[in-house]
Amino acid sequence: MTDASAQRAGVRPPVIRREERRRRVLLFTIVAALLLAITPVVGHHVLGAVPWLRAEQQHLALLCLVALHQLLEPVHEVAHWLLYAGVGYALFERGAVLWRHWKVMRALPQARVHRDSPIARAAMKAGLSIARVRAVRGLPMPAFTTGWISPRVIVAADLHERLTPDELEAVLAHEAVHLRRRDPLRLASLRALASLLFWLPVLRRLAADWEDEVEITADDEVAQDLALPLASAILKLGGNGRDPFAATVGFQRADLLPRRIRRLAGEDAVATSHTSTRSLVAATAALLLTWSSGVMVLHPLSDPADHNSHAPAHCDHAHRLPITHLFCRGWTLGFSGAELPCPHADTESPR
Repeated sequence: MTDASAQRAGVRPPVIRREERRRRVLLFTIVAALLLAITPVVGHHVLGAVPWLRAEQQHLALLCLVALHQLLEPVHEVAHWLLYAGVGYALFERGAVLWRHWKVMRALPQARVHRDSPIARAAMKAGLSIARVRAVRGLPMPAFTTGWISPRVIVAADLHERLTPDELEAVLAHEAVHLRRRDPLRLASLRALASLLFWLPVLRRLAADWEDEVEITADDEVAQDLALPLASAILKLGGNGRDPFAATVGFQRADLLPRRIRRLAGEDAVATSHTSTRSLVAATAALLLTWSSGVMVLHPLSDPADHNSHAPAHCDHAHRLPITHLFCRGWTLGFSGAELPCPHADTESPR
């Protein structure tokens, strides 16, 4: 096998297709979680959702909509407070992360790379502008991309001493993909959303899965020409040092490195997820409960004092809990378990 063919070994097409399907599922799950978590509050109060349930419609089959409204209204109020708490928590938690990151970046002795230096030559071959590259002596990480508005690639000043020219080019090409796709901004936005919905831990786990896919996507673009040099560089650099930013995963994630190396070498590598069945089931139940509460609050309760209302007066819940009248088509349960007649069983025909 020649050097050129070895460098183009790349990733097997079945692996790429399987991972593309995984990314679509991840993206759909994240978007669905965000919509289901936010629309019960935003859709009802900000967008002015259409009240598709009329006050006159007090039943849906055997289900008493008025009792269901009263049962879920406190859940809707809790959703309000969770959203407010999430905004505060996201501002505090993300602000603390940004402050730590700013302090570390300010303390790093960053220097521009000279055009005739090995790092500069490798950057130009990788299609990376040397104006966006900074070298740092004593950097515990080999290389990483940082910055939202004007991202930069930070590399260890001695990186060219630890890698071959092809490996150095592959590492810088990988970082160039992150820079071009503005991955720091995209990942920071996803982490902020996960903090906003802190009561859904599964969203933070899904964000971790998406971070893995960001690294894999960058690997795939480099693998078209430098698959094996990149795999060799990851093998040399992986797991060395400690990540001072807690926000990059490239060379520090021990569980991600074997997958990256195997797939770049042309082997079949199965992606592992940070999520679990239990966390997904719990999140689904919480989201459905929250969304159902928002929908039911749209159902207006008839006002018995409004003489112009044509809606029949609903039963008096003064001596019953709403849960005891959830199914009211001719009967309901009182506190003692005795059957009590539905007050409006004869005023409405079954729908």
